[in-house]
Amino acid sequence: MAALHMLWMGLVLLGLLGFPQTQAEGENHDSVQPNFQQDKFLGRWYSAGLASNSSWFREKKTVLFMCKTVVAPSTDSGLNLTSTFLRKNQCETKIMVLQPSAVPGQYTYISPHWGSVHSVSVVETNYNEYALLFSRGTKGPGQDFRMTTLYSRTQTVKDKVKEKFTAFSKALGLTEEDIVFLPPPDKCIQE
Repeated sequence: MAALHMLWMGLVLLGLLGFPQTQAEGENHDSVQPNFQQDKFLGRWYSAGLASNSSWFREKKTVLFMCKTVVAPSTDSGLNLTSTFLRKNQCETKIMVLQPSAVPGQYTYISPHWGSVHSVSVVETNYNEYALLFSRGTKGPGQDFRMTTLYSRTQTVKDKVKEKFTAFSKALGLTEEDIVFLPPPDKCIQE
């Protein structure tokens, strides 16, 4: 259970992961922002919304908080994500590396703990306000991961952006009860 919690926290830090559900025939979940410009995606983001149909996520979503993630280029043309978050009343920071794929806006994350591979796509962004991300992967037979994430440049998210995230998540088969908008904690992510 502790190992599962560590995997989840590592991916939630980014707000990037996807949990159970198999891809419906004909659905394309690997779409990315047209003409994705990685340099415009860099900088500070807040994980403002998450959606997943994982039972662990459903149990814990009421105690999760927003985290701050600084996205920087990595040496291999991928991304380094440095996330700061509140955990057990302590501020923690984790660094994750997303490897680039052949498609701009699509990356691969390899969990150091599980060795599992996750596809991470920036599906839509206007770069200066929000980004919608989709992640999926597997840990083993019957253990497919799916998650959508709402990144925001600010801690306050406009209702129209929340509505866009909700529609995006539902279009990927997630339900209203799978979606949570994360409140900012009282410490750790302030400037």
